[in-house]
Amino acid sequence: MAQRKFTLDEKDLPTHWYNIQADLPTPLPPPLHPGTGQPIGPQDLAPLFPIELIKQEVSRERWIPIPEPVRDAYRLWRPTPLIRALGLEKAIGTPARIYYKWEGVSPAGSHKPNTAIAQAYYNKQEGVRRLATETGAGQWGSALAMAARMFGLECKVYMVRVSYDQKPYRRVLMETWGASVVPSPSPDTNAGRAALRADPDSPGSLGLAISEAVEDAATREDTKYSLGSVLNHVLMHQTVIGLEAKKQLELAGERADILVGCVGGGSNFSGFAFPFVADKLAGKTDARIVAVEPMASPSLTKGRYLYDFGDAAMTTPLLKMHTLGHGFMPAPIHAGGLRYHGMAPAVCALYDTQVIEAVAVHQNPTFEAAVQFARAEGFVPAPESAHAIRVVIDEALRCRESGQAKTIAFNLSGHGLFDLGAYERYLKGQLEDYEYPADKVEQALADLPKVAV
Repeated sequence: MAQRKFTLDEKDLPTHWYNIQADLPTPLPPPLHPGTGQPIGPQDLAPLFPIELIKQEVSRERWIPIPEPVRDAYRLWRPTPLIRALGLEKAIGTPARIYYKWEGVSPAGSHKPNTAIAQAYYNKQEGVRRLATETGAGQWGSALAMAARMFGLECKVYMVRVSYDQKPYRRVLMETWGASVVPSPSPDTNAGRAALRADPDSPGSLGLAISEAVEDAATREDTKYSLGSVLNHVLMHQTVIGLEAKKQLELAGERADILVGCVGGGSNFSGFAFPFVADKLAGKTDARIVAVEPMASPSLTKGRYLYDFGDAAMTTPLLKMHTLGHGFMPAPIHAGGLRYHGMAPAVCALYDTQVIEAVAVHQNPTFEAAVQFARAEGFVPAPESAHAIRVVIDEALRCRESGQAKTIAFNLSGHGLFDLGAYERYLKGQLEDYEYPADKVEQALADLPKVAV
């Protein structure tokens, strides 16, 4: 029988993060000040982030050293295993060889601690006492709550209301680690109060929760803001995933033909894919690299590549990204971590230049794939990761039809054990598919800021 699991020793834990900005053919379009529309400088970000993270955000150095206290925290669960999906291959009857990088072994159950721990460390080093953040499904909030506890920081989490209601045990997990969690929109900020006046029953959005967390951080001297996706330093911290996966595929004697990851803001896709993208940019591989998003929040496949705010209240810097408009209010699908109006600028630049591909999938086929995977492999995937599984299965079925034995690898970014309510609704036939209408995209984009760049 083929080998099933490929593990690395602790000595193989990466010593540096990979920074894709060093290898992009052209620099990313600069973030712009929300008031002046001019490129921002470090002083504009200082109220929100510690200086070391600001340096990482703009750095074009290829390798950034991982501080030893961060690596020591990583050792709790890293390196994570790469597993061959023999059960899934058999269930599909495909000649394809399928591998998944299993990030659900972290204490928080997802890939998110890879950056949460780094951000908590740098904030602690700068004397910050408290962190404010937003969370969609709760994966990021859980990770930051854990990381804040590790480094003795307070943590306030603004959780998108629909997820706050759908996933109460995510809230309990954050509170167990000592975080304060409120549903967003909340009465705790000006942005939240304004949203509640406009719609007391608002389900919330990541853009709105970001507004609240940014306002919280900007109005308190002892507080900084932490973000779980989108920005360059966040994506960079996640590259430990792909760096490990490259070594593990070598152990397996494989070269991936297709690499797949789900995308909401871009962190787990980037962390897995960027080390492989580096090889593609250097002409060392022609692998297809596929980002998968929900039909209900299709920023890459239906959004426009324009400058937009990262939040609903228009307080963040303007980023050039594929966007559905900062006023986007998503349908309450269960993949809460993917309900965002924009996308990481680095991911957008790669998509715009056709280095990577993007696919949007519906909720019911996604859960169908999740259940098939769980029954074949044992692990119950997070709804976000299930989007990647849907495309992996589709590609494996094409291999069955063509007889091609391709190697497919994907990032299984977290477990779905706090998402069983969504699985219950799927198994009862109660989930609805929702495709974000094109006219709503145009309506939201009409309110985009006008910039000269």
